[in-house]
Parts: sequence; C-alpha cells; structure tokens
Amino acid sequence: MSLLTVNNISKSFGGNKAVNGVSFDLPAGQLLALLGPNGAGKSTCFNILNGQYRPETGSITFDGHDISGMKPRDIWRLGVGRTFQISATFSSMTVLENVQMALLSRERKLFGLWKPAPSYFREEAMDLLEQVGMAAQAERACGVLAYGDVKRVELAVALSNKPRLLLMDEPTAGMAPKERNALMALTKKLVLEKNMSVLFTEHSMDVVFAFADRMIVLARGQLIAEGDGETIRNHPKVQEVYFGSGKTFEKEGEAS
Repeated sequence: MSLLTVNNISKSFGGNKAVNGVSFDLPAGQLLALLGPNGAGKSTCFNILNGQYRPETGSITFDGHDISGMKPRDIWRLGVGRTFQISATFSSMTVLENVQMALLSRERKLFGLWKPAPSYFREEAMDLLEQVGMAAQAERACGVLAYGDVKRVELAVALSNKPRLLLMDEPTAGMAPKERNALMALTKKLVLEKNMSVLFTEHSMDVVFAFADRMIVLARGQLIAEGDGETIRNHPKVQEVYFGSGKTFEKEGEAS
C-alpha cells in the first residue's frame, strides 16, 4: 500500500499549465526522485504536496488522509517534513539550538516557555544530531559551518517531527561531489532504518542514479516517464527532453 498517492493534480498560473494531470504513488521505505528540466513543474508539484498551493484538480492522499489543499502546518503535523534548496537554519544559533527550536515548535511550546529554550529537549536534539553526524558540532553556530554540514543540520531539523514522508527540494544544490554523495548516502540510510519515504528533486544525475529507487520525470507540467535507473536512462522521451538528440545519460559517477 502506498504511503503517498497523487492522483491527477493540476495547477495553472495565468495561461500556463505548470502541473497538468500528474499522478504517481510512493510506498513507505522508498527514495523517489522527481526529475525534469527547468520549468518542468517540479517546484510547483512540490509546493502542492506541501500545501503552499491548492491543486485545481485531483487529490493527494497521505497515510489515509486527504491532504489536498490543507495548510502546510497541518500537513507537517501529519508527518510530512521538508528541506529547502536554500538552507532555512538560524545562522546565529548553535547547531543544537536549531534542533531544539524545531522540537519546541513540534510541541507547540514556542510561546509558552517558562525556562530558557536551550534547556528543553536537549537529549532528543542530541540524538537527532547523532543520527546525521553532527553531534560533535552541537555547540557551534550554524553560521560558521561548512555548507554540507548546514544541510545535515537542516536534515536533523526536518527529522524532529518524526516524518513518515520527507520532501527534499534540491538537497545537494551548491555542494561538492563528495559532500552531496555523503548527504544522500545518509538519507538513504535513514530511509531504510526508519521505513521513511523520501521524494526529492535533483539536478545532479550522479546522485539520482546512485541513490534513487525510482524516478519520475516531468516535462512542461506532464509526467512523461517513470521507472528505475535503466528505464529512465534509456527512455526516448527523457533523452529528447534533456538533450534534444539521441544522447544518453552518463554512467553513474561520471556526471558532473
């Protein structure tokens, strides 16, 4: 049974059909890549799933709940986490404090504190940082971290709500090859350990083919292909959309 079922969703902006009748599903414990060239509709699709846009047609079912048109906060509370292409951490706070703030938000205690915020949920926050390999840097300010480490903190923040589904928008953007492979290997490990599902957008094909269990490809708002790495690599419509010729994707590890 699928954890997430997307059925015939559409969204227009003016005369432009940004997402047009897209359907797919995502079982628990799977890493699904959402691919497509610029303007394909990936971000709009993500924003519909996250509740930032209301779909004009279709439905979205998560864990038995119809979340079509629900507010982002309500979707988050059902167990859908999200990371963003541009990091959303507080640079002046420590790594530990960033995660503690997320835990306070989860428990709805941000406006009802009776003792200093750093004293709340310290043990749970440290456990999350241990999971993402950042416990040793817990007392450092996020603003002085390497970019790859900031993304690990953001992942710990996203995990604070114990999500069953994690939406990751360009998680490795701006990262060096070694950093992005390390982050996605960590994500894959968490998927397997927690039986969590991940839907991610990504431009680095080496990351996609190395870590995704399945892939879906959008072009001009429509889903044109889905399947495993070999299926997508050799799909004529995908090759045409990405290259406009008979070229194929480079082998794993060779793409830039």
